[in-house]
Amino acid sequence: MWVDQQYHLSYCTNIHPGNDWVETLAHLKENLPIIKARLSPENPFGIGLRLSNKASVELSAQRLAEFKEWLQTEGLYVFTINGFPYGNFHGEKVKEQVHHPDWTSKERLEYTQRLAVQLAELLAEKQEGGISTSPIGYRHLYKGENRKEALAMGSTHLASLAVFLHHLEKETGKLIHIDIEPEPDGLLENSEEFLAFYGDYLKPAAENEFGKTLDMPASEAEELLKRYITLCYDVCHFSLAYEQPDAVFSKIEKAGIRIGKIQISAALKAHSGGSDDQEIWEALSKFDEPVYLHQVTESRYGQVFTYSDLPELLKIQPRFTELRAHFHVPIFLDTFGVLQSTQEDIIQVLDYLKRNPVSTHLEVETYTWDVLPAHLKEPMADSISRELEWVLQKLGADE
Repeated sequence: MWVDQQYHLSYCTNIHPGNDWVETLAHLKENLPIIKARLSPENPFGIGLRLSNKASVELSAQRLAEFKEWLQTEGLYVFTINGFPYGNFHGEKVKEQVHHPDWTSKERLEYTQRLAVQLAELLAEKQEGGISTSPIGYRHLYKGENRKEALAMGSTHLASLAVFLHHLEKETGKLIHIDIEPEPDGLLENSEEFLAFYGDYLKPAAENEFGKTLDMPASEAEELLKRYITLCYDVCHFSLAYEQPDAVFSKIEKAGIRIGKIQISAALKAHSGGSDDQEIWEALSKFDEPVYLHQVTESRYGQVFTYSDLPELLKIQPRFTELRAHFHVPIFLDTFGVLQSTQEDIIQVLDYLKRNPVSTHLEVETYTWDVLPAHLKEPMADSISRELEWVLQKLGADE
């Protein structure tokens, strides 16, 4: 929905199962009209669409036209796509496979190009669109020089994509940016790694690609790169990196890079009670499930240490002061028994947006409803509506 003439606000539909187009569309038709009726009955309601590679391939020109007609009939519109998960995202083990294929591969490039073409068709005239994507790849697959090679290959593919998006904008008049989403154990985990990648790898690759294909000088190539390759600020992920929102926003602005999308999400948090933290370990164990990666981070002496998944932490149960777990818990709750959430960081982000609207794309991303402990589960439409209502209240919006 369009909030206070400043923001497009919705939720990411990766919350719904859908590995193929038929199943994806069925879940959209089941849930979106209900949610729109509750939150935006008189005005258009935006969608943060998620398409797997399979669903995207199956979304033929005819199906895309039919989908576009259904959106118009229902008063819905698409402004952003989650292009991070390539394959199935529900009902089977995902874990580190969420990164595959990564940005070292042509498959990832081709998938994202296809999404861009489809989004351009769905966007309204003069509407800007965004596609969030993986932080190049999964860190534990690349060591030493292999890591540098992965970053270099990723930058080559992203530079090629920037040229593709430049041509797409000229052909369609639609601006689409790719929003890189740092997360724990990604090749890009935090703002410093994102900025280093942008300056050391992506900028030279873009200067070469734009110069080679369009005979463009370096200064113009950098300007276009920053138009098409942006940052996706996932609040949960930056909380896990122990980075304060205003500090990140300031650094990104200073570098002249745009924030294409803000994903509104919360991590689990645990504070040590002292010598006996058995209640905390028991509470965390209830969130140990086999589908998604749940990295756990701890800040020690100014550095962030990461456990690659929750089972690793539970096995050793180390002494700690504070732990943060990657779980994307419901954002409208700040406590879960003896555990807390990083909801405070979301509030800081929304307060910052009131003063400095650094992005117009806001997407709630709580995708773990199916694997939440039973006492936290509610009907899907109710849960989604409650989250969006909470955001609207915090923004002070009238919607």
